[in-house]
Amino acid sequence: MADKGSFFEDVYDVVRLIPKGRVTSYGAIAHYLGAAKSARMVGWAMNAAHNLEDVPAHRVVNRLGMLSGKAHFSPPEKMQQALEEEGLKVKDDMIQNFQQAFWNPSEELTI
Repeated sequence: MADKGSFFEDVYDVVRLIPKGRVTSYGAIAHYLGAAKSARMVGWAMNAAHNLEDVPAHRVVNRLGMLSGKAHFSPPEKMQQALEEEGLKVKDDMIQNFQQAFWNPSEELTI
């Protein structure tokens, strides 16, 4: 696998492509990048992305649709607010209708 900085940039490139009003998961991004067991590293990349204005980190959730990264937003409610502004419904930190909102880069993008 490429070095951490390069991997993070690859993650950011994918996240920039997530359409407004859609979400994907850490694991889906890792799988698309050919690093299926690196979902945690995708999470680290998202944690480091919050100061990057062009990376919509709020659109990346866990495999169940939970806002597991919300603690890394300031304030934590900012993640939910950003998703709701894009038309998604969130209840108890879970994306409602997650399967319909889910964007799979492996199906939507070609390598």
